[in-house]
Amino acid sequence: MTAYALFDNIEVSDPAKLSEYARRVRAVVERHGGRYLVVGGRVDSVEGEPMLTYPVLIEFPDLAAARGWYDAPDYQELKALRQSGSKANATLFETGPSDLLEA
Repeated sequence: MTAYALFDNIEVSDPAKLSEYARRVRAVVERHGGRYLVVGGRVDSVEGEPMLTYPVLIEFPDLAAARGWYDAPDYQELKALRQSGSKANATLFETGPSDLLEA
């Protein structure tokens, strides 16, 4: 089942580090079968508590691929760079069977 990595970039403390991360991360994501679907944009909360500030959504073939990317040796340096230059929430999740998705 398709899986996603959802990041919400809450605060940037070092724009240079985050810029370096952004310049290098796409190649690593793609090596692990991922592709970016959303990077930032306007957020309108319509129910509940506002929860997204600057969302980034990456699609992977399955949860194993998403976890493989997040834990991969070639991502660890970049993850440390991102974490040292910003504060974010991150979640990996997969789609599941749903009557709502069936035609």
